[in-house]
Amino acid sequence: MGKTGKKDEIERRLSEAFAPELLEVVDESEQHRGHAGYAEGGESHFRVRIRAAPLSAMGRLARHRAVHAALGADLLGRIHALALEIGD
Repeated sequence: MGKTGKKDEIERRLSEAFAPELLEVVDESEQHRGHAGYAEGGESHFRVRIRAAPLSAMGRLARHRAVHAALGADLLGRIHALALEIGD
């Protein structure tokens, strides 16, 4: 079985945790070429757009904490930047 990419791993973990109505995971690494944290081959900078019922009752900070918890420190430690757009 092949190695799962970080993008796929983010999608899987967030889908399992929140069963979102909307989930987009965009690898924005190429936009950061030459900047700190850029890794050749990408998968260093991500933007996540998510809308899920379990997140809708939470405040902004709680939403971000819940997403970070669902992703886990192991995955977060392997990426340089994560931008979150969490809708109601």
